[in-house]
Amino acid sequence: MAILGSIIKGVIDIKDSFTSEPNHIENQENVLKQLLETAKDTQFGKYYLFEGILNADNISEAFARQVPYFDYNSINDAWWSKLHKGETNVTWPGSPSYFALSSGTTGKTSKRIPVTDEMISAIRDAGIKQVFALSNFDLPADFFEKEMMMLGSSTDLDEKESHKEGEISGISASNIPSWFKSYYKPGEDIAQIDDWDERVEAIVKRAKEWDIGALSGIPSWIELMLQEVIKHHNLNNIHEIWPNLQVYTSGGVAFGPYEKSFNALMGKPITVIDTYLASEGYIATQVRPETDAMQLNTDNGIYFEFVPFKPEYINEDGSLTQDAPALTLRDVELDQDYVLIISTVSGAWRYLIGDTIEFTDVKRAEIKITGRTKFFLNTVGSQLSVNKMDTAIRELEEEFDIKIPEYTICAKRGEDDEFYHFWYLGTDAENTDNKALSEALDTSLKNANKNYKVARTKALHGVKVNTVPPSKFHDWNGKNKKKGGQVKMERVMGEDKFAEWEAFVS
Repeated sequence: MAILGSIIKGVIDIKDSFTSEPNHIENQENVLKQLLETAKDTQFGKYYLFEGILNADNISEAFARQVPYFDYNSINDAWWSKLHKGETNVTWPGSPSYFALSSGTTGKTSKRIPVTDEMISAIRDAGIKQVFALSNFDLPADFFEKEMMMLGSSTDLDEKESHKEGEISGISASNIPSWFKSYYKPGEDIAQIDDWDERVEAIVKRAKEWDIGALSGIPSWIELMLQEVIKHHNLNNIHEIWPNLQVYTSGGVAFGPYEKSFNALMGKPITVIDTYLASEGYIATQVRPETDAMQLNTDNGIYFEFVPFKPEYINEDGSLTQDAPALTLRDVELDQDYVLIISTVSGAWRYLIGDTIEFTDVKRAEIKITGRTKFFLNTVGSQLSVNKMDTAIRELEEEFDIKIPEYTICAKRGEDDEFYHFWYLGTDAENTDNKALSEALDTSLKNANKNYKVARTKALHGVKVNTVPPSKFHDWNGKNKKKGGQVKMERVMGEDKFAEWEAFVS
């Protein structure tokens, strides 16, 4: 009898029974007021007249009129760069305790995103919310006695004069509550190893000592770690060494593209729970098993706005035009892609996080990640978003009975000076028929996207497919950025980056 597990499960169930469904619209109105009130005397708050916004009849409308959209480059150049010169009270009171380093999916140079103590607290509270939501997933009591493998970036943060720097997953892991440390694996010593391959090697060697009940991390890097454990211990699947593994919390990217390859490493089905932790904050988490959508954390230090994802509102570099309309949670609709805009307790204001989402349930504030603004492929009018590409890849997997966990695409002219979409698919399948894959991919996209279908009758001449092992994508990330952590593969490349990619592959 799992006595401790029964007690923990009982506490979670009791907490859930006394928790009513939140009013997400009211939560957001309160969060915006708190953000503005707290930051009104900062340099940013004075410049954009937060005091006046707080006195407006409609605060959200006044806020949208008064404060422009920012992406990382614009807010860093105008404001956050002051923090590195020793200035305080810039976009948030005081100085941040951490900076999250993020190269994301777009380049070698790390962004340095402020992470305040208030944000650390907000992330911790969102994590507790996720734990309490486990009561909805009908897990057995003994699950709550098992260990949890959190595979993020190194917790060995760089010490600077007045702050520490590292990736957000490393920052979060270095701030886990003391009561959780006995459950946390791979443990503090291994988590501090900076080199990804060395860290995985240490995990592999000690894997038999642990009784892992849950995994957490970005799918591509979790898969690599599991493959190494399976290979080293000569297993058929990961459940032969961790028989009590029951839950995987994904994060950072949509899980769909990895589902088939991930399940191939399992010996039995497990519960997959999606989460959305970005360098800028803990955005959302899945709270119920009836859907794989995630609920926005509407009461936890982040104010959300939503810009309809349409070509006329997106600049060539993926930023927003300043006349793009922003909607609040009160105004959004189903079946519409939105660019996600956030204002946070770390001093990000009307900040373009770079992701696009759609609502699956407006009342519950539940969303799915649909792509990246910079991965919107509109060359010659094709208007392809990442979710359309992901769906086409899933159809290829089913039709050809192969696994394709990674891919990238570029629109450019071929040798005949006509425009093509050049795809590289990551698969270990042997003897693939690239011509057949090209034709099937083209057909799938025509059926899913009328704009793509029209483009194919005009300037877009066709599709060309090459297949390479998935390891090529992991090695590319290791060469250009850093393995593990929050690093994700760029799904759409410009011509210059794609030329580097093709040279690397060959």
